[in-house]
Amino acid sequence: MSFRLLVLNGPNLNLLGTREPEIYGHDTLADVEARCHALLAAMGGNHELVFRQSNHEGELVTWIQQAIGTVDGIMINAGAYTHTSVAIHDALRAYQGQTIELHISNPHLREPFRHVSYVAPAADAVIAGLGVAGYEHGLEILVRKLGEKA
Repeated sequence: MSFRLLVLNGPNLNLLGTREPEIYGHDTLADVEARCHALLAAMGGNHELVFRQSNHEGELVTWIQQAIGTVDGIMINAGAYTHTSVAIHDALRAYQGQTIELHISNPHLREPFRHVSYVAPAADAVIAGLGVAGYEHGLEILVRKLGEKA
């Protein structure tokens, strides 16, 4: 069984590895992407992974809309847009596949404005506070959930 998976990364995640490494760690987004591809290859099933990052809200919305009917599962680390974007929320609500919201840190241990998520009500699950390993855990969960539905 093979699935098409989309991993979306929001603003400032292109700075992963250099921005606040005490919070986000030293791995770059390219490191994370490589580990995600390796994990899916090891899982078998010939899964397709598209891994993207944008600092632009509208581009993230467009990618979610393009996923409708073409992608089986989305994992999204919306970055700061998690706490502000009704547009991303609405696009995710229109998407009918499995969706996981991802945070490298635990937003509930951080500033109060990070405690509210506009993404969570449109997601099937939330992963937070596992560092960049959360990406791999999220992909494992996506593949398992999609396999259960197939």
